[in-house]
Amino acid sequence: MGLRTPLYGTHVSGGAKIIDFGGWDMPLNYGSQIEEHHAVRRDAGMFDVSHMCVIDLTGARVREFLRLLLANDVAKLTIPGRALYSCMLNPDGGVIDDLIVYFQSESWFRLVVNAGTRQKDLKWISEHAADFGVEVRERTDLAMIAVQGPNAIIKTVPLLPADARAAALEIARFSGTAFGSWFVARTGYTGEDGFEIMLPAEDAAAAWLALKAQGIAPAGLGARDTLRLEAGMNLYGNDMDETRHPLESGLAWTVAFAPAEREFIGRAALTRARAAGGPVLVGLVLEERGVLRSHQQVSASGESSAEAGRAAPLAGEVTSGTFSPTLNRAIALARVSKGMGPKVLVDIRGKPHAARVVKPPFVRNGKALIEI
Repeated sequence: MGLRTPLYGTHVSGGAKIIDFGGWDMPLNYGSQIEEHHAVRRDAGMFDVSHMCVIDLTGARVREFLRLLLANDVAKLTIPGRALYSCMLNPDGGVIDDLIVYFQSESWFRLVVNAGTRQKDLKWISEHAADFGVEVRERTDLAMIAVQGPNAIIKTVPLLPADARAAALEIARFSGTAFGSWFVARTGYTGEDGFEIMLPAEDAAAAWLALKAQGIAPAGLGARDTLRLEAGMNLYGNDMDETRHPLESGLAWTVAFAPAEREFIGRAALTRARAAGGPVLVGLVLEERGVLRSHQQVSASGESSAEAGRAAPLAGEVTSGTFSPTLNRAIALARVSKGMGPKVLVDIRGKPHAARVVKPPFVRNGKALIEI
């Protein structure tokens, strides 16, 4: 038996297929993964993301601490409620985790980190927080429900606490606001508008059922993965990890090299990596039938390594791949040599398949952003 969120029983009674996900018993789907995907793109769907780790950081020097801890710069956060996406790096520039940080006050910032990295993140954060007198509090008392889709907000607001409804409509994108014991953020992992709601664990089941009664479709991890990949969003452990730095993971935009005097963990290593150059993360669209999966080899030559029977010049490999329900074709993120041409071959079960290099995202707000 794995770890279970406060909504585990609700998922089981709702007919969800439960799988192990990083040690957690989580819903893969409730029937048709494709229908769950389309519900989010076309209307509204919801996910249990209570396995994610919410961490409150408090103290007089918390902003100073985060300017050292994160590659992005929380000095950009000047309006309470605003959020920032960043990587947390080791001294070699490798990604310990990617996360969202919410600025609530000069003495309170909230982090949301990945479930699979929870323990190492807490250890790393706590070790460095001690020097700044920052208190680190893991919010195990909270559940989190993500409601995503073009109709997510209008369907969700009536179910929020009465004193939060009007204000929730005014929350800017990539911002989050506390309403008593509830925290409502206009963020997500699907490429659609919507909310991520952090609420007391004891309120989660009732909130889930109320959202379902509003016509918001329950969705599992399967649809969440196809949605995030269409949106060109990285998955920790696939597209980046401690052996890869942000510059080769499509995340250069999350690194704040200015101002030059700010020291952050991993800065020296990233400065060297930026000068040296290296591989880049790109999008791929398969031009023929097949399915793209992690670790498939990508070749710039006219033959795959498997068919050649010898070491063919490889351009890189797929880091995340799936079938896109919105585009009706296979898509992927791949780490390849810088300067790759627009056409490549992907080795699928020993046979080369033609693919086109594109700039992600593939889909945002229900619309295709690439030619198909």
